Amino acid sequence: MVATVETITLGLPTPLRLQFELTEEQFWQLCQENRDLKFERTATGELIIMPPTGGETGHRNIEIAYQLQGWSRQHNLGIAFDSSTGFKLPNGADRSPDASWVKIERWQGLTPEQKKKFLPLCPDFVVELRSESDKLNNLQEKMGEYRENGAQLGWLIDPQNQRVEIYRPGKEVEILENPAALSGEEVLPGFMLDLKGIL
Repeated sequence: MVATVETITLGLPTPLRLQFELTEEQFWQLCQENRDLKFERTATGELIIMPPTGGETGHRNIEIAYQLQGWSRQHNLGIAFDSSTGFKLPNGADRSPDASWVKIERWQGLTPEQKKKFLPLCPDFVVELRSESDKLNNLQEKMGEYRENGAQLGWLIDPQNQRVEIYRPGKEVEILENPAALSGEEVLPGFMLDLKGIL
């Protein structure tokens, strides 16, 4: 049985990073029994514990998810996911992007059992929104990991610096200073994320 995480003491780093040996089932149970916290796990097994976000970040997150879901429902090309969704990446890491999307054929290729737990794939599209407690270099590493594991498009939205980093396979990271909107390009045809109230 996996013990619950009841408190994170003041003075500890946020997010908290621990080295734990957990099986897939133990990690799943840990996440289920501590729903007030967000867990990720690196490819090397390092456990990352993140507290709930503050109000500004939560509002930005839901605005991104709302716009992505609206486009996804209208076009029926895939399935959109919120920040509570876990993905088991090909390199073994367990990640939960702030928003993500998977092509319909990849979603339909999963078994009913796979759909109930952390999805065993890398999303085609990912968004990470930097919060006040996020270190930029950690998010940049995570975006690179998504790209290396198959993401076709990724946005790192950084309200603190009023910029967006765009990640694409085989290309240098593109940096946009204070853009008004972002295009989903060929990955999300016709999708435009309005950044008003997000950046």
